Amino acid sequence: MKAYLKTLVSLGILALILTLLPWRQMRDVATRMPLWVWAGAFVGFVAGHRLGVAKWRLLVNSGRSYLHVRQAIRCYAAGLFANLCLPGVAGGDLVRAVLAWKVTGRPEAVLLGGAADRIIDLASLGLLVAGGGLLARGALPGWGAQLLTVGLVLGALIAGVAVLLVLRRPLVRWPARVRRPIARGLVALRRLWRCPHLALTALAFALLIQGSFVLLNAAIGREIGIGIPLAVWFLAWPLAKLAGLLPISLGGLGVRDATLAALLVPVGVPAAHGVVASLLWSTVMIAGGLFGGLVWWLLGRRRAGQPGGAAASAESPFSILTAPRTHA
Repeated sequence: MKAYLKTLVSLGILALILTLLPWRQMRDVATRMPLWVWAGAFVGFVAGHRLGVAKWRLLVNSGRSYLHVRQAIRCYAAGLFANLCLPGVAGGDLVRAVLAWKVTGRPEAVLLGGAADRIIDLASLGLLVAGGGLLARGALPGWGAQLLTVGLVLGALIAGVAVLLVLRRPLVRWPARVRRPIARGLVALRRLWRCPHLALTALAFALLIQGSFVLLNAAIGREIGIGIPLAVWFLAWPLAKLAGLLPISLGGLGVRDATLAALLVPVGVPAAHGVVASLLWSTVMIAGGLFGGLVWWLLGRRRAGQPGGAAASAESPFSILTAPRTHA
């Protein structure tokens, strides 16, 4: 039922957007996008996730799991493809984790590496929001700059209180359904604290990946007529992505688009332009997910030609979620 509710939320927000905004204006804005710019954004998206493979593999192998490059690419590509079909990014994370678990036989390393990967991604988005907010203050009107300053301070305070709450609250006092992921997150944080060089390297990868995605969205926006300072993109796009990560919609669809449009309106961007820019990026993500499925399939065929690899290559990235559980 939760998946159905998230789908209804996404469809409802998109229907509301299409009802309130003039369809002809949105169509005219979308047709301004040159095909070669979209293709460049797709190549940049794939390249960014190739760096994501290196970051995830680095964190997983820190637990002595010895995940090889080709194995990591195949598991990561399957997770990227699963994001198209499963509700939220957690579904893709689960698929790649189970595939890596079967390959390495080290479930604790895979689970903790995945938790650390997600924590570092969120930290990088927070840093981009803080940096973009500080640089974008001059691009906003007087009241907007003051409101942004207050928002950044409140956001930092709320994030600090939330971290302290998670660290200091006994695990048994958390609800049973969230106790296990919180425990994994705490162990992952402890491992990163003990290996600062590993944490800083992974954070540098995450900042490079997310920052490149901001630049790609800025390029898309410029082509459809959004002429705003780059600092505003570094504030608005990470905030919209964080809003899309909330577990209330289907992969952030609708929520992410409405949030980006609302954040760009104060700097003079029509709402139709902001929505179209976000939807165009969504098409890039969908194409990237399909490409991930193709990579998973092709690497599986190559593995099938090796001795003992036929059974593993025939395994679907979704069948692993319904297979009988075994104890490692």
